[in-house]
Amino acid sequence: MQPISFLSLILNASLVVQLVMAGLVLTSLLSWALIFNKTFVLKSARRDSDEFERQFWSGTDLNRLYEDASRRQQRGGMERIFSSGFAEFLKLRGRSGTELSDVMAGARRAMRAAAQRELDALDRHTSFLATVGSVSPYVGLFGTVWGIMHAFIGLGNAGQATLATVAPGIAEALVATAIGLFAAIPAVVAYNRFATDVDRLATRFDTYMEEFSNILQRLATR
Repeated sequence: MQPISFLSLILNASLVVQLVMAGLVLTSLLSWALIFNKTFVLKSARRDSDEFERQFWSGTDLNRLYEDASRRQQRGGMERIFSSGFAEFLKLRGRSGTELSDVMAGARRAMRAAAQRELDALDRHTSFLATVGSVSPYVGLFGTVWGIMHAFIGLGNAGQATLATVAPGIAEALVATAIGLFAAIPAVVAYNRFATDVDRLATRFDTYMEEFSNILQRLATR
């Protein structure tokens, strides 16, 4: 008996199993494209936050920092949070009769809205990875069950059961499960990693907003 290759198992599988395999391969390619893109985006977000925090805590005048941030077209998430909060602070502070509590509340709301927009952008499409990680094994299992059923139907029509006749059909079916796991495992690992990274950035944003609010409060009471 000639050795069975992986490619021959795919080519000799039934149409339904081949469609399942093709869908899983396409899903895996989309997952990897998203993984590479999201890795770059989160790395850039951390780098931008580090750079802005160094500049912010270096003692630079807030008005100058705000002007520089307003002129810059590409800004990091933390810089946009700063710009939103400081712009709202200046606008409310310039209104006559506005209480300090209202000024601070408005600045905090502006910063929280900006932070939420940043987190939504960072978390965009990661649910796709979670879906791939949870659904792909079952899709592969469906292909396996269908392939085994097809193999036994063919075996019943042949009327003679030997290992040589059963093994190729079962092997073809099991390839679908293997491809499903190949698609699911990286997606699950990447989703958990990205969720952790986004949570860490959310914590950094919250910490920065509290510290910046204290600075604005001291600035408003001068």
